[in-house]
Amino acid sequence: MRKTLPTLLAAGLAAAAFTTSTQALAYGAGDFFTRLGVAKVAPKSDNGSLAQGAVAVDVQDDTRFAFTLGYRFHDKIGVELLAAEQFEHDIELSIGGDVVDVASTKHLPPTLTLQYYPLGGTEARVQPYVGVGVNYTRFSSESSELGDLNLSSSWGAAGQVGVDLLINDNWALNAAAWYIDIDTDASLDGAKIGTVEIDPLVVMGGISYRF
Repeated sequence: MRKTLPTLLAAGLAAAAFTTSTQALAYGAGDFFTRLGVAKVAPKSDNGSLAQGAVAVDVQDDTRFAFTLGYRFHDKIGVELLAAEQFEHDIELSIGGDVVDVASTKHLPPTLTLQYYPLGGTEARVQPYVGVGVNYTRFSSESSELGDLNLSSSWGAAGQVGVDLLINDNWALNAAAWYIDIDTDASLDGAKIGTVEIDPLVVMGGISYRF
């Protein structure tokens, strides 16, 4: 799954080297855009441990509708905000080798990135981009069979790669991926029990519309 980031960027750059349009698409400064699609949040495989290392944590994947809003204030530079439906994750605990599905949580992961478009301002129909920014994640609806579970909100860095395949002046196909640093302090019945390291790869596919 984590090979998706370099694969997306490499594919976009390779296609752009051979794919250009005879008609200028004015892809650049002044564009407002939105990207709509389906996003999968895939937490990393090792999500830390609780109770001083006695309990291993495994946070499960989830897939939801997602969208972005963005603006290009330069042919090659823009900003984009990622938003989505609430993702919901089951949380499995491994205790003495036994895996138990004992908790769940919902979260919203708005992510703001500053983006660079290497082929912005050109007539290339394939437009790759990379971004770097910040994520804020708010957890809600935590539940656990073990007691009153609480997960703290998280601030963290985010990295992004993506590519637009332009169809016409307004519409494009889009694929994008984000790596997000999400760590949350967990408490049970008011007592701190450790830190859960989610650090997901978010992969999204859909369409893009420029205003």
